[in-house]
Amino acid sequence: MRIAITGAKGQLGTAMQAALAGADLILVDLPEWDITDPGQVARLADLKPDVVVHCAAMTNVDGCARNPDLAYHVNAFGTQNVALACQKVGAALLHISTNEVFDGTATEPYRELDPPHAINAYGASKLAAEQIAAHLLHKLYIVRIAWLFAVGGNNFVNKMLELADKHGELRVVTDEVANPTYAPDLAAAVARLIQTEHYGIYHLTNAGYCSRHEFAVEIMKLGGRVHIPVLPITSDQFQRASRPPLFAPLRNTVGAALGITLRPWQAALADYFSA
Repeated sequence: MRIAITGAKGQLGTAMQAALAGADLILVDLPEWDITDPGQVARLADLKPDVVVHCAAMTNVDGCARNPDLAYHVNAFGTQNVALACQKVGAALLHISTNEVFDGTATEPYRELDPPHAINAYGASKLAAEQIAAHLLHKLYIVRIAWLFAVGGNNFVNKMLELADKHGELRVVTDEVANPTYAPDLAAAVARLIQTEHYGIYHLTNAGYCSRHEFAVEIMKLGGRVHIPVLPITSDQFQRASRPPLFAPLRNTVGAALGITLRPWQAALADYFSA
């Protein structure tokens, strides 16, 4: 099987390369490939992939809030270009989306077919990408994830470790809740999913959910920093450009029906520290 990976140099793209090591891989990333350039993406169709795993995105949530036009240009228009390349050669598209397509007002984890309602520029641009891909393609997987982390990546785990070492204490919100997701676990699940040809919407995260504060406490514990105080605050005490959905954990029901599940986030985090 010939599989293209956009955003191949990112933390998920890197994990996807390992999970799909037996396939004929086409690696798509800057500077050689720019998904916002229709001419460049048209080259992808010439390589005739069977599947495109679309990880490339503008994921700086606060950056999206400061420049929503750029967020739409990369996340929505870029996805349109990739979807059109898939359409041209009949390739399947696996589009990586986010829990931030939801507004965070739920009282229980979101299921795959719960109606989305984005409340920030990042979520809105990713929701637009979902809608564009669904309009253009029948062979489509939409995989929503949350709080992605991997060794060496720019993510919450690494940021907490850096801040703890720099300041000797942390102040972390208690009222933002979702599912930590370990990139190697997600990549393995995606690799299984594309073998099924069972197209649709999926919520693939590590099992369980927690607050940012609970996540930080576990990071300090497993990272050998139990002496670092993790002070609880609420989101209104933490000023940032973007407004995150507060309660937005995802529930895996469709993948689980196919036998595709991910282990608890605590076990995945422990593996992160032993990697």
